[in-house]
Amino acid sequence: MNRKETTLFLSHILERTKLNVFGKHYAKEVSIDPWTSKAKRVDYMQFSPGDQISVSGIEKGIFTCYEIKSCKEDVYSGNGLNFYGEKNYIVTTMECYKDLLPDLRSGKFDEHLRKCNPESSKYWGIMVAVPCMKELEDEFQNPTAIDVNAKSWELKVVKPCRIGPRNRSMTELLFCMLRSGR
Repeated sequence: MNRKETTLFLSHILERTKLNVFGKHYAKEVSIDPWTSKAKRVDYMQFSPGDQISVSGIEKGIFTCYEIKSCKEDVYSGNGLNFYGEKNYIVTTMECYKDLLPDLRSGKFDEHLRKCNPESSKYWGIMVAVPCMKELEDEFQNPTAIDVNAKSWELKVVKPCRIGPRNRSMTELLFCMLRSGR
């Protein structure tokens, strides 16, 4: 698969397994600070309210940002890695995750993230595509070749994300999501 096909494959899995969930709301290609020199775009942004029947439940909601990365070159391309939520994830393949491990351990990735977007949250994790019913450890040892049958795949967390602070207001981020038109 080429980068475009891999990105589409990962996007379909993310939408099917994490985003199309009752009570949660998401948007694609959410622009932050458009028409400025600091313009950034988040691949997917999700808002998860505490509940949908009270003001306090809505105000307790959290934002999760997802950046789709098809390969290591995509990670270091300078596009993306825009983390503005309380939780933030890179969504990628096991092969890409394995390629990134040395950089994650050495701090090279963190340095790139700070340089690429100093406003990005330091609270992020990584999800990888894994065939359904396959253990994460088995997939790490022997990665399965990606196929187009995305229904037989799911996303599993290989690097958990702790919830961190958000620097943008709820109103601003909800407006950005609304403006994106999904």
